[in-house]
Amino acid sequence: MSRIGKLPINVPSGVDINCNEQDITVKGKFGTLENQLPTQLGIEQTDSTLIVSLQEQTRNARALHGLYRTLVNNMVVGVSEQFQKNLTLNGVGYRATVQGKSIVLNLGYSHPVTIEIPEGISIEVTKNTSINIKACDKEQLGLFAAQIRAWRTPEPYKGKGIIYEGEVVRRKAGKSGKK
Repeated sequence: MSRIGKLPINVPSGVDINCNEQDITVKGKFGTLENQLPTQLGIEQTDSTLIVSLQEQTRNARALHGLYRTLVNNMVVGVSEQFQKNLTLNGVGYRATVQGKSIVLNLGYSHPVTIEIPEGISIEVTKNTSINIKACDKEQLGLFAAQIRAWRTPEPYKGKGIIYEGEVVRRKAGKSGKK
């Protein structure tokens, strides 16, 4: 049995969960998330806990057990607390601003980069170089942060680019001149 899959999911107050056979809907103060469990898995709801259980003991079902327990737990945490990613712009003249429903990045290109902000994601820019992204859907949050970062990944010689908070950029020595 999966060590992760057998752990119970604690449901905080203010979070409503509806389970209709394989469909699960989680509603909280930050939004509503939906997911569909495979037929090999079931979900049992007691007072303030959820347990993802195996319906059949196959190799595929055991492989999905821990995954779907974590996905359901992320849904519960997301609608109650929200997930957050912080990006930092490193480079001369690099800055970001939020204009309406899009974020505008100046990243050293000849033109500013404009990225539409998806529904359900909120962005806050502080000090022109720090971007705080919040969302209740962890997958959508990570995807959007990766799309922003893809415009200028950190380079190893000067350390310029868009980095995640806490990320360490491995630096390389440049060319050594003639002696």
